[in-house]
Amino acid sequence: MKILTTEQIRRADAYTITHEPVPSLDLMERAALGLARYIEKQPWNFRNIRIFAGYGNNGGDGMALARLLSDKGRHVNLYLMTPERSWSPDAKANLDRLPDEECLDINYLHQLSDFPVIEGGDLVIDALFGTGLSREPSGLIADLIDHINNGKAPVISIDIPSGLFGEDNRQNSRKHVIRAFQTLTFEFPKLAFFLPENHAYVGEWKVITIGLHPDFIHKLPTQWNFISIEDARSWLKVREKFSHKGKFGHSLMIAGSTGMAGAAVLAATACVRSGSGLTTVMIPGSVNSIVQTALPEAMTIPDNHPDHWTQVPDLTPYSSIGIGPGLGIHPTTWSAMDSLLHSCRMPLVLDADALNLMSLNPGTLLKLPNNSILTPHPGEFKRLFGEDSDDFTRILRLKDLSIFYRIVLILKGAHTAVAGPDGSVWLNTTGNPGMATGGSGDALTGLITGLMAQGYEPVIAARLGVFVHGLAGDLASETTGQEALTAGDIIGYIGKAFLKIHNNPS
Repeated sequence: MKILTTEQIRRADAYTITHEPVPSLDLMERAALGLARYIEKQPWNFRNIRIFAGYGNNGGDGMALARLLSDKGRHVNLYLMTPERSWSPDAKANLDRLPDEECLDINYLHQLSDFPVIEGGDLVIDALFGTGLSREPSGLIADLIDHINNGKAPVISIDIPSGLFGEDNRQNSRKHVIRAFQTLTFEFPKLAFFLPENHAYVGEWKVITIGLHPDFIHKLPTQWNFISIEDARSWLKVREKFSHKGKFGHSLMIAGSTGMAGAAVLAATACVRSGSGLTTVMIPGSVNSIVQTALPEAMTIPDNHPDHWTQVPDLTPYSSIGIGPGLGIHPTTWSAMDSLLHSCRMPLVLDADALNLMSLNPGTLLKLPNNSILTPHPGEFKRLFGEDSDDFTRILRLKDLSIFYRIVLILKGAHTAVAGPDGSVWLNTTGNPGMATGGSGDALTGLITGLMAQGYEPVIAARLGVFVHGLAGDLASETTGQEALTAGDIIGYIGKAFLKIHNNPS
């Protein structure tokens, strides 16, 4: 699904107003109704709901929400900033609609002494600034943001935390940004929500649908997307009745070294679980018996060297090749990898020590077959490509590097990013902190390698692989909890992840 810029969302609003057609005030009412329904469904029991509203359309959303909640009998304290300029037309219209009733207490904030005490039994709703903000807050409203952040109550931000910009925050000091525990955003998440540096402000985000015109949205070009279960379902192939293992490819996993046999087992097991018709693992000689015992479904090619990978096998039988988990960085291993890069023309899946070997041998990126998939975590990305000043710069560079080297780059994290050589970036929406555990990356490498063997295009294999991997981790954590989650648990739930995608109605 698309991630639109704030300017594109404004254009989608305007198009909907003109072509549905619907008055802008009614569109604002839809937004407020969506917010009210969400809040009413939550099992919360707050003593006071305190809504802080600005003078733009975000403030109008807050005023409409205050009216709707008070109509339901919820006691609402509404705080209105004395505007530095006039209210927006729709905000003024909602101000005029506010009822005179006991459940709604309206207060105007002229100075610091007007700020209310915010206590632990309160729920604060931030409707001060929306996506139209182009400079950092200052003056009394900056003081109010600081006051809210210093309060004891949880904060919900409407559309975006006040003080945060929708995309690029490189010139934003973030000195005065609401720290929300939830952000209820309209129609689309903002790109800023996916960047680690903004998590302390955004918290958990939820999308509130307000019915923007689908035809206009479909036509809007964007390089930024997030992976939904509907996307995953559209990519997932359905197996035909008379299929046989030869139709699902033959994966080669080059992995393991003495003391790191587990990495080879995990990667190969995930490869088998992905649906690869056949899986062969090339490992050092001393590791062979371990892999064959742990994974009877896979074949092995033991290297002549007992401890390291040193030789490139005949590549003719294989439809995909993954390399790196537990491989080590021995000089003889680099020689074998260099030989592989010279002899192989099919896209490779490279992870872990394959990436470390590349970072130790400058120029290797230029030797990669087109559409090869690299799966670095942030540390490996830094070693390969250098330091970035912030997360926004890094994701822009991720996109540019994929185009320049004609590769697929997977930057692993809470919202793993998949950048393709076409300039597109897809951000993942599955996964949880319990997956930050040894072997999780090995499982992802095996999963993607197995998808490649089945004929998935590299960029689709990467997107689908990260989604399935994260979903398997989510399903596993429902049983184990996040603290006890292991890579083996993730692999064990790959099948249930595929089932959930297949069974999800589109």
